[in-house]
Amino acid sequence: MENMADVTEEDRALLSERYRLAMDRVSQIPQEHFGAEAFERYFAAAARFLLLIDETGSFIGQGGLNTAPVEELAKRNRELYEDAEPKHYAESYLNPEYAVNELGEELGPLLSHLYYRLFRLIGFVYENNIEEITVRTELFVEVYTEFVYRWQEDNTLPDGPVIKDILYWSASDYLDLSSEREIREMLCPKRGVWYDIVKSADLNDVRYLYAYGEYVSDNELETAKFMAGLDEATIASMADTYTEGYRIGFEVTGKDLSRKGTVKLGYRLGFERMMRRAVENFEKLGLSPISYRGGYRGFGGAPVNRQMDYDHRNDDAIYLDRQYVNRKLDTCRAALEKYRVQAGRYAGPAYVETFGEEDFKPVNKPHAYSMSEEQNRLKVEFEAKYDELTNQYIPQEEVSFTIIAFPIPQIGPVFKELFEETIRINTLDYRLYRDVQQKLIDALDQADFCIIRGMNGNRTDLKVNLWKLKDPQKETIFENCVADVNIPVGEVFTSPVLEGTEGVLHVKRFLLKGMEFKDLTISFRDGMITDYCCSNFDVEEENRRFVMENVLYRHETLPLGEFAIGTNTTAYVVARRLGVEDKFPILIAEKTGPHFAVGDTCYSHVEDVKVYNPDGKEIVARENSVAALRNEKPLEAYFNCHTDITIPYDELGELTAVRKDGSLIPVIREGRFVLEGTEILNRAFE
Repeated sequence: MENMADVTEEDRALLSERYRLAMDRVSQIPQEHFGAEAFERYFAAAARFLLLIDETGSFIGQGGLNTAPVEELAKRNRELYEDAEPKHYAESYLNPEYAVNELGEELGPLLSHLYYRLFRLIGFVYENNIEEITVRTELFVEVYTEFVYRWQEDNTLPDGPVIKDILYWSASDYLDLSSEREIREMLCPKRGVWYDIVKSADLNDVRYLYAYGEYVSDNELETAKFMAGLDEATIASMADTYTEGYRIGFEVTGKDLSRKGTVKLGYRLGFERMMRRAVENFEKLGLSPISYRGGYRGFGGAPVNRQMDYDHRNDDAIYLDRQYVNRKLDTCRAALEKYRVQAGRYAGPAYVETFGEEDFKPVNKPHAYSMSEEQNRLKVEFEAKYDELTNQYIPQEEVSFTIIAFPIPQIGPVFKELFEETIRINTLDYRLYRDVQQKLIDALDQADFCIIRGMNGNRTDLKVNLWKLKDPQKETIFENCVADVNIPVGEVFTSPVLEGTEGVLHVKRFLLKGMEFKDLTISFRDGMITDYCCSNFDVEEENRRFVMENVLYRHETLPLGEFAIGTNTTAYVVARRLGVEDKFPILIAEKTGPHFAVGDTCYSHVEDVKVYNPDGKEIVARENSVAALRNEKPLEAYFNCHTDITIPYDELGELTAVRKDGSLIPVIREGRFVLEGTEILNRAFE
């Protein structure tokens, strides 16, 4: 590896020497035999992977990405990711079950984790990050040396705790390095791999996709080819809707965009034509774009194997203790202080989501790591303190965001039609929805609470208590949400009053982060979750753990942070007609029926900032009794999560507002809007 960024000349020389010494040792491992054959096979396989990483670095440094035929680039991409591909995963050390079968229950999971850490070097080699590559290569050599020493000394293997300590202290000792890198990537513009591709690559030649170092599947290739065939007006419409939504988000909330200097971009490989126009738009707004590797939160390709990532989701259990959490917070605080100026210039994220991937139905592996109850509490505590810390340097009342979504070819034969329909959905006339939604709000402002009941197998039976207005002429409960930060248009939402909110929320099918939940059921009392389950697995405890990890984010309970009514019947009908209603991301799905968010409110950390609807009324329902603790007990006021769960119209029996005197205001009955002035929303069904 030759070309190394983000280090001084002196550090570069030192790192080069350390790396070369480590790789010299790695190169000998495949030929060595220290006596324990099963472990010899493991270390030889891992060493060969590191040699492939090293050779890839040399190939990139010599300009191979620009000169090699596209067929060679594709072949190299497959070789790098081969061990993780589903067809090879059953016999890969990346798989904890295979590692345990080969290496035993004590050492197998630890060595599978180590291999997974090495596997994550693929991205670093394409970014020429010599620091991270050196650290992880040295870690591998240290673990190997421990095995050789123990076997030669007394013909035994090292104990699991010994290897765990090596992994622990390597991670802990380099937290200052990893924490600073994470903060720097989030806040500091860097003209790296992604920017060069978006700004100057020939986007008519799919070879550019292989320059990222991400796994390139048929989806990315087909998306890039499809985007290359779109006319410029369509590309402009997509990008302008996205960037204008971001700008309007600052305008409607009274935030000063001119004081900001950076925007974080997230997008899927293949969307570079849209992102090229978007980058130009943002730069005209005075914003330097930032992006980094990491799914839709940064740039990313298709996950090579979602089961692999699921198997390793709790590998933090190796490290997570009080000492590690405190050190992680200290290093994050130091990094934020170092980049304090850049933090003040950060405007917030702008994400391009995709949808249409095959559903992921995770399998719980008995030898994958799991968190203890104490570790769950530590993880929740860390995230709460980290959120509080970042808010000190990046006040939420000064930033905004936007999200937009498009389908990918994997969704099937309807892709092209759905893509056109998604563009139409994303650009619907916001004025029509604004006016109709105002009719809803005028009615809901009269309500004391709302009743929501399901039908057609949906067991929802909820009472949602609402904020009580003091001055209805100047105040309102619900926000009239049109297409700015949250594209597409189509919802009114509020922060419910927790006390008096009770009942059961049920959806027959729910998709979150590509994972399917079957019969998700959540019970509430005084607005807080009291019970939860799903029917994904045969074992009840596995179902509860699945919901706890992925919906409650390891919290013992969460409040009902949002109650909303989606009004985008156009999106709903398109999904039903094309048979893709189970593929829509939350971003669009939440607009296709009433939805309920568990976690923080939509006004998390900005409850004291006044917000107004287009009619000039102040939206006063910005907090609940939990968020009200923010000044006295900030760590108890926020949960750092917000997950929307939508009841589709065809499962909605009724949504009725109930006045203080008990009189009823029917809003939706059997999936159709019945409130006077909202009937136009039913036209899409016809």
